[in-house]
Amino acid sequence: MIEGVKVKKLKVIPDERGRLMEMFRCDDELFIKFGQVYLSTTYPGVVKGWHYHKLQADNIVCVKGMLKLVLYDGRDGSATKGEVSEFFLGEHNPLLVQVPKGVYHGWKCISESEAFVINCPTEPYNYKQPDEYRLDPHSSEIPYQWGRKDG
Repeated sequence: MIEGVKVKKLKVIPDERGRLMEMFRCDDELFIKFGQVYLSTTYPGVVKGWHYHKLQADNIVCVKGMLKLVLYDGRDGSATKGEVSEFFLGEHNPLLVQVPKGVYHGWKCISESEAFVINCPTEPYNYKQPDEYRLDPHSSEIPYQWGRKDG
């Protein structure tokens, strides 16, 4: 596991009216601080990535569909520099993944329908100076291929 990454297994509570799933609470062990909450969607087969933040940590949950969330530790001085971690999260595996600042991340929608992602970063988005540092999702700077691994 990449240094600083935390994962919380989410509990789904169903009843005859529907389902409830708590994602993130201020008394969670993972809680750092609140910046904002936003929804992002990704169409089937689309890759969104790579990027990292210098100021914020992300708390990512996929609430509809399925994602392959991939992290790459490019941080100088990190004990896990150069490591890649994959997480499969969504309807069939409800998880919250906390991505620390400085760790590249991106995802691919692996479901047949659009994936809905909720992120609760520790900082609000700064429209004038965005805290986003991007690479092409197929850049050779990160040792990862987004294709499906059959076998």
